[in-house]
Amino acid sequence: MAAEPTECVEPQPARGRVRRWWAWTPLFGLGVAVLAGAALRIGGQRTAAEAIWAAVTVAALLPAAWSMLRSLWRRHFGVDVIAVLALAGALAVGEYLAGAVIAVMLATGRSLEAYAQRRATRDLRALLARAPRTARRRGAGGGVEVVPLDQVEAADRLLVGPGDAVPVDGTLDEAATLDESVVTGESRLLQRAAGETVASGVVNAGAAFGMRATRNAAQSTYAGIVRLAEEATAHKAPMVRLADRYAAAFVPFTLVLAGLAGLLAGDVVRSVAVLVVATPCPLLLATPIAIVSGLSRVARRGVLVRDGGSLELLGRARTLLVDKTGTLTAGRPRAAETVVAPGGDRDEALRLAASVEQLSPHVLAAALVRQARERGLALTEPADVTEEPGRGVTGRVDGRLVSVGQVTGELPDWADRARARAELAGWSTVWVSAEDAVLGAILLEDPVRPDARRTVRRLRAAGLRRIVLVTGDRPTTAAQVAAAVGVDDTLARCTPRQKVDRVRAEADRAVTVMVGDGVNDAPALAQAHVGVAMGATGARASADVADAVLTVDRLDRLADAVEIARYARRIAVQSAVVGMGLAVLAMLAAAAGRLPPVVGAFLQEGIDVLVILNALRALRGGLRRRAVAPRTRELLARAAEEHRAVREVLAGLRDTADLVATDPASPGCLPAVRETHRRLTEQVLPHEDAEDRQLYPALTEPLGSGEATSTMSRAHVEIRRQVDLLGVQLGQSDDGRLRRDQVPDLLATLYGLDAVLRLHLAQEEEEFFSLDPAEPAPERR
Repeated sequence: MAAEPTECVEPQPARGRVRRWWAWTPLFGLGVAVLAGAALRIGGQRTAAEAIWAAVTVAALLPAAWSMLRSLWRRHFGVDVIAVLALAGALAVGEYLAGAVIAVMLATGRSLEAYAQRRATRDLRALLARAPRTARRRGAGGGVEVVPLDQVEAADRLLVGPGDAVPVDGTLDEAATLDESVVTGESRLLQRAAGETVASGVVNAGAAFGMRATRNAAQSTYAGIVRLAEEATAHKAPMVRLADRYAAAFVPFTLVLAGLAGLLAGDVVRSVAVLVVATPCPLLLATPIAIVSGLSRVARRGVLVRDGGSLELLGRARTLLVDKTGTLTAGRPRAAETVVAPGGDRDEALRLAASVEQLSPHVLAAALVRQARERGLALTEPADVTEEPGRGVTGRVDGRLVSVGQVTGELPDWADRARARAELAGWSTVWVSAEDAVLGAILLEDPVRPDARRTVRRLRAAGLRRIVLVTGDRPTTAAQVAAAVGVDDTLARCTPRQKVDRVRAEADRAVTVMVGDGVNDAPALAQAHVGVAMGATGARASADVADAVLTVDRLDRLADAVEIARYARRIAVQSAVVGMGLAVLAMLAAAAGRLPPVVGAFLQEGIDVLVILNALRALRGGLRRRAVAPRTRELLARAAEEHRAVREVLAGLRDTADLVATDPASPGCLPAVRETHRRLTEQVLPHEDAEDRQLYPALTEPLGSGEATSTMSRAHVEIRRQVDLLGVQLGQSDDGRLRRDQVPDLLATLYGLDAVLRLHLAQEEEEFFSLDPAEPAPERR
């Protein structure tokens, strides 16, 4: 049948523009009325002018009074009390022009607050317009049918056409070119390889591709973001929350000063003049502008914050509690090492395992298939596949009965060593057997995110004083991750109830942020002052209760959000303090009779302009990261790709070292060492030289100095020295076999190279490759 495009909700720009213009109507109407009154006054129609100004004052007074009464009914005492008294006082003493000017100021504040609310959720609501409604599903006979999105289930095979939005989360059957800007905020097109995960909502920017669904529509990434958008639209952002805290001191001071001025002078006009210049427009204007600027900027960085109050709290945070799996770690297992029986073939063991696991929805199965495809292995469609929960998967591959999963019975020595190594490292072990013989073991790790340590450092620099790791994992694994990223405290084997208790205890001492991704994190996210969910890879429940969602699978965007929130709040406070300080000076002048109400009203307008200009600074600045030039981004991407090849050499290096340690007399031992030396010389050393000549000099600007790469260059020197030493040791073997006295030194070199190379790769990925290579998408106007 003919393919149809994935159906989306189409935006309605004309209607949206009408709504936006309608929101500014009260301000426009009051402004026109004031100008009309001024024209009449200039024309000598004083009575008519004052009537219009009085009407404008009443038009502002009534809603302001109603809002104040509602606030007082809720026992909430805010800055609007002064505005109401100023409007009422201007009417009472006949200062109608002053009242009209105050009315325009209040209308400006309300319009900006409404705009702030709309702008805060506009990036979120834009997601609703792109929500997919149907999907192309492949049938059993190979045909394609268009089905409603709610009929798509995990394991369904789907086809995504050019320009279509990916309907549900899944894994790619083939390479694809994707536009992820709607979800992540990254403007450039990204190339994703077969086997990689793809989030719902991203757009196919290339040729059609196939994929396998891993979640249904309700559990997918995009659905969680849409729910957040709907809640954010319905939830009014407390944009003047910061202003109301200042009101606790400012309002009583204003009322006392106004009362004393009128009482001592015997003239109520002085009291009105004090109230006019005390009208808290600097607070009402500066706070929404600065906060909405921060909301917009973090949204473009891939962080969706629910409202202005959450952004303000994020800017005051002092404590961070962070989950491990899926937050500090990738949350998706990857094959760290493949160990095979002596004489076995690592690639063949991985190929057999991945072929059997192709039809399994298990997360470990996806890791095996992804690893095999990254290595370019040709997978075979399995037959007679059966899966036993808790035991593994069995099927026929090329006529051989292959089992992947757990094993029973006694293991050979090499397998015992592999299992012990996995337990010490905190890795999972998947055994591969054929015809009841163990062929190999695939060791799976959940790696620490490369950007985790840099993010922790940036968060500390931004003002967070305490960072705690809370996880349900084993203490040894938790301690390894904690040491890798540099947290202050660790709580392992932590139940959801214990996470909530720990968040509550930390929140009693300071403003606390909790970051997590799983269902078990949802209660703790709800308990924290600010709950942040890893929305790109996390569970639906965590995103539902969070105050902010990271829509891009990068932890460093959390540091971006904290830096922007802190900067926006600092600008808001600065604008408010400067504005109110100038207002206090004007109040003192008015109390002394030096500032009539009308002049004070216009002076207050000047103060408003000043604080607006200052608040607009929040649109820029605040981020501590340095820009990465396009050429440097290309070098980083190339080096990251080359790291995969280097890791392949590392896997062979470890196999060779184990062979020398266990069977140095084997005829294949010396050829294996020679092959390892050849690969080190031809693949690893040229990679290190290229980094020294091209990448490291290019990193001087984004890192701030060349000193940041000096230790890495020193590691290159040591790697080359060890490879040269290995060559010298090989030159001492003339008869085709290793001498017994050579083995200790050779083992020291091989294992030393393995350790140095692994550490060096991890350091490069953490320090350099975690530099943000993507620029935010242009702000949508």
